[in-house]
Amino acid sequence: MPSSILAEETENDISSEVITLRPYKESDADDFLGYAGDDEVTRFTRWNTFSCKEEALVYIKDFCIPHPYCRSICVNDRSIGFVFIRQESGDDKCRAELGYAIAAKYWGQGVTTRALKMAISDGLRSFPDLVRLQARVDVENKASQRVLEKLGFLKEGVLRKYMYLKGKFIDLVVYSLLSTDPMP
Repeated sequence: MPSSILAEETENDISSEVITLRPYKESDADDFLGYAGDDEVTRFTRWNTFSCKEEALVYIKDFCIPHPYCRSICVNDRSIGFVFIRQESGDDKCRAELGYAIAAKYWGQGVTTRALKMAISDGLRSFPDLVRLQARVDVENKASQRVLEKLGFLKEGVLRKYMYLKGKFIDLVVYSLLSTDPMP
């Protein structure tokens, strides 16, 4: 086998790589822009595609760093995606929203599933009042739905025309995982 093909296969096979979650740093701006600047990655996110490093840095400084649980998904300490858990307040602190995105280069390789499994375990420890973790996913985002189902989330239903996103009304699928549910 030619060495260039072997190198390409090795580079794309990250099953042996260490995936970690960590708080964002300002120095993640270039890596963040690498995925947040990709229209395919941001297609299903609430935020628009980032166009420059300065935008990425402002977002990291204003949203990611101060957020109670926004973590960078990393391979070899390089940011390749993000995950956040946003707990409600007051009487609703038993509930939290899960959101995530990952660089297209890592799609279909199990990275998102592995990272979310870590985030869910960590989130349940970090937020002791949390009983229900939920995620709302665009009905067209089948890959994200599969990830949630692999993690044991239950599909509860479809919220029709629930959100106005990027110029159109979209339907969202609601998924939930209870703190008492088994997670594969």
